[in-house]
Amino acid sequence: MKKIKFMDCSFRDGFQSCLGARVKTEDFLPALEAAVKAGISHIEIGGGARFQALYFYCQEDAFEMMDKWREVVGPEVNLQTLSRGVNVVGLSSQSSDIIDLHAKLFKKHGITTIRNFDALNDVRNLEVSGRAIAKHGLKHQATVTLMGLAPNLTEAYAHTPKFYIDRLNEILASGIPFDSIAFKDASGTSTPATVFETVKMAREILDNSFGKGAKEIQFHTHDTAGMAVACNMAAIEAGADVIDLAMSPLSGGTCEADILVMYQRLRGTDYTLDIDPEKILGVEKVFEQCMDKYFMPPESMQVSPKIIFSPMPGGALTANTQMMRDNKCLDKYDKCIEEMREVVAKGGFGTSVTPVSQFYFQQAFRNAMQGKNPDGSWKMDPNGYGKMVLGYFGKTPVAPDPQLVKWASEQLGLEPTDKPVVEINDANPKLGIAYNTELLKENGLEVTEENIFIAAACGEKGINFLKGDKPMGIRYKEAEKPAAAKGAQAYTANVSGTNVVVEINAAGDAYTAKVNGKSFEVKLTEGASAAAAAPVCGAASVMTSPLPGTVTKILVKAGDAVKAGDTIMVLEAMKMETPVAADKDGVVASIDVAVGAVVAEGDALVSIAGAAGAAPAGAASAMTSPLPGTVTKILVKAGDAVKAGDTVMVLEAMKMETPIAADKDGVVASVDVAVGAVVAEGDALLTIA
Repeated sequence: MKKIKFMDCSFRDGFQSCLGARVKTEDFLPALEAAVKAGISHIEIGGGARFQALYFYCQEDAFEMMDKWREVVGPEVNLQTLSRGVNVVGLSSQSSDIIDLHAKLFKKHGITTIRNFDALNDVRNLEVSGRAIAKHGLKHQATVTLMGLAPNLTEAYAHTPKFYIDRLNEILASGIPFDSIAFKDASGTSTPATVFETVKMAREILDNSFGKGAKEIQFHTHDTAGMAVACNMAAIEAGADVIDLAMSPLSGGTCEADILVMYQRLRGTDYTLDIDPEKILGVEKVFEQCMDKYFMPPESMQVSPKIIFSPMPGGALTANTQMMRDNKCLDKYDKCIEEMREVVAKGGFGTSVTPVSQFYFQQAFRNAMQGKNPDGSWKMDPNGYGKMVLGYFGKTPVAPDPQLVKWASEQLGLEPTDKPVVEINDANPKLGIAYNTELLKENGLEVTEENIFIAAACGEKGINFLKGDKPMGIRYKEAEKPAAAKGAQAYTANVSGTNVVVEINAAGDAYTAKVNGKSFEVKLTEGASAAAAAPVCGAASVMTSPLPGTVTKILVKAGDAVKAGDTIMVLEAMKMETPVAADKDGVVASIDVAVGAVVAEGDALVSIAGAAGAAPAGAASAMTSPLPGTVTKILVKAGDAVKAGDTVMVLEAMKMETPIAADKDGVVASVDVAVGAVVAEGDALLTIA
């Protein structure tokens, strides 16, 4: 009977798939210790989103966490992390010296093995990273990424067994040193037949090249589409040595198949897992207790047939739905998933795994929330999908749609390229160790190799973390269900002869009042009232948020003159920054959000009135948010003159920045949001008179 090895993915991919990678280290260490005592000796523990997420959401340092892992498990356990080729553990690709530093630091902090993949299966993107991993004494697991295509697609080559075996042969021909080979299906959409045929051919090639059994084959899939056990079985029967599994309460759904479920599937066959099932059951009980306080999104535990048509990896699905919850636009998820079908098909069929899965979802989010340009073109994501179809992340499995390439080139001002990614990045003066060293010095931060890597991998957010700005974004269960709030009550008020709609939501002594789309937080206290605000010349118009998100930058203040199109604010949503532009010339009358505010689509950001002393041509008009997102930059202030088309604000949604342009000439009467505000589609952003 053949004993099938397994890697427990609970403490990395499990967290990423079910909890958006947002878990505190101290909360899961008891389960990690219990797993080792039960005989689990191969554990995926970090990398992927579990690097950035610690800095972005968990108030923790990933390198300190690595040291704690090794201390808990001892020296013998194989601790494995996940690396995205030239991106290593970030969403943006890096220069060769940062790629080398990644391997050096992960070895220093206790990692045994690094699984190294490229979402486009461009083997050039594995060369520098693979050699660095081997150079620094880690085990290198070279990886081919898998994905099933939607039933209605007829692509003849990409994501067939022949395509995957061609990639394996490229790895062998490149001379990249490796210890094992992985086939990674992050979306769980490959068919068992494809898995079987691919692994069977790979087994034969590796045995012929290195000797029978000399190079292990490891198979990875998710249960998002309900096929994990079947595909694992196909891989085992075809000759895989190791499969990836997880433990309850995270196993199944968007995560890997459960260890005990797979053990049961193998009973009565010629294969088995070398475990004591009672001990594993005990570990799962400990793990369930550790995870009990965390909010588990219901979609993380579901089998979704939609994923067969729009392949969304488990690790990205809940990360995106969590961000959509944060940005108050979860109701748009189904629409985004629908849009993904076309985005994947026209984008060149890169495997839907990070970062490409995020590029797909970000572009789908743009298509769903912002629609197309008047000429029918897509509004291309300038940092992800748009650059991908132009070749800046490597070669896609098949050529992207020529029309998309044309739109991306025109909108981004970039020519298509076939240069290796590392060659492009090594020529970029704003990448690399030297640049990030100077960045640390400019911010008065200690220059260490760890800090250099944090700055490179996490960008501005990494610098902010090192300066002490450590946001908390973990979702816990509510300690107790709050008392039902009184339902919203709507009123029609007549102000100076004009009817306005006022909607009131009350919770205790605090109220939220939304007036014609502009939200105000109101708290009643005893005592004299504050002095009335100074009047604004003419009626101010409210600019609302075009998307849900968080306000990260406000670039104007009350009294500033703005022109239509001036960027006055920046929103971040889904890891994308969206500039918000003034919709008219005018003067900022008020800024109605602060940096860090979470705004919904349609929430008020700023109000803009006509310039002082000038008679407005008409009533001030509010600019509203065209999509849900977070305000990351406000580039104008009340009083600024703006012209139509000036960027006045930036929103971020789904990790993309969207500039908001003024919709007319005028003066900013008020800015109705603050940086950090999360706005919904239609929320007021600012007012231009």
